[in-house]
Amino acid sequence: MKNLVNLSIFALLSLGGFTSCSPTKTTNKLSLEKTQFGEHNNAQVDLYTLKNSNNMTVKITNYGATVTNIIVPNKNGELGSITTGFDKFESYFSDEYIQNSPYFGGTVGRYASVIKNAEFALNGTNYQLDKNMGDNHLHGGSIGFDRQVWQSDTIQNQEYVGVKFSLTSPDGDQGYPGNLKVSIEYQLNNKNELSMHYTATSDKDSPLSLTNHTYFNLNGFNSDILDHKLQLFSEHILKPDDSGIANGELVAVKNTVNDFNQNKRIGDAFSELPMGFEHFYVFDNPNKQLQKVVIMSEATSGRTLEVFTTEPSTLLYTGRYTSDNLAREDGTQYGQFKGFCIETSKYQNGPNIPTSPRSILKANQSYDETTVYKLSW
Repeated sequence: MKNLVNLSIFALLSLGGFTSCSPTKTTNKLSLEKTQFGEHNNAQVDLYTLKNSNNMTVKITNYGATVTNIIVPNKNGELGSITTGFDKFESYFSDEYIQNSPYFGGTVGRYASVIKNAEFALNGTNYQLDKNMGDNHLHGGSIGFDRQVWQSDTIQNQEYVGVKFSLTSPDGDQGYPGNLKVSIEYQLNNKNELSMHYTATSDKDSPLSLTNHTYFNLNGFNSDILDHKLQLFSEHILKPDDSGIANGELVAVKNTVNDFNQNKRIGDAFSELPMGFEHFYVFDNPNKQLQKVVIMSEATSGRTLEVFTTEPSTLLYTGRYTSDNLAREDGTQYGQFKGFCIETSKYQNGPNIPTSPRSILKANQSYDETTVYKLSW
């Protein structure tokens, strides 16, 4: 989704490079390395490189708890980058990136997707949020969680290597109530699973919906994603109102172009949906079980991505707004329909939908959700 706000003021930074490096730490052929990535608002920005025994590499920075790259082999054993992102910190502050604002790999919060009219009512109080998408509120506001430096702690054991990122969001941040303490723990294991475990507490009732905004292209951006095959286990999507924002009504996908319960080429739907997908799919998961919700595969590379989640819904987004002028420093070209997102989360506009599951975190209760990306080739 496109953030229409010009955030160029955030490009006025003192940027650094790879000026320090900690030794690689290895556990059972799992390794973790920390390097300096830059500096933001006088805080050091680091890059964490996680590797497993199957030549899978995940790079994550504490700026926005952002996945900057995932590198895996193809069916011939050739390594390739399969996610959007940049190798230099300053690239996240280029004019083109700021104006397009595609949220490459970022952790989105406090509330993922759109809140209509940037407002909601809770416990008899009306709250006005930051308007950063016209009259609406998108992905936590102009200074959401993806634009802040998180505290970080590394994790290493026989099962996985990982990083736990933590952040405190004060009462009134972007208009939200409550002092919120939030964390996300990334874990990489030798099953080629990248797990994201989100936890949080607040001292006031507050909307909360966290997601990861990684864009995937399983053929390594050699072409667009239209030949990818998708299976998505959902019977309903959220119906948008006249403004394009969900109002809580569910629509069955059976016998429509939106039905991916059977594996099929995603590009076949573009004959009816020329701008691709920006659809919220709903899962039948009242008990918050970690269940498989998506299988995406690509034949030329032999790569497959499976997504598991405890969340009640996901946005399927095929990059309709991504600028064709964005590219990784090595020349890997991004652009419209060159990547897809599986943004597991609560319902879009959930604070204004009484039936939206778990969109409000109650005071002094625990937020606890997990999403897993599993790769194979």
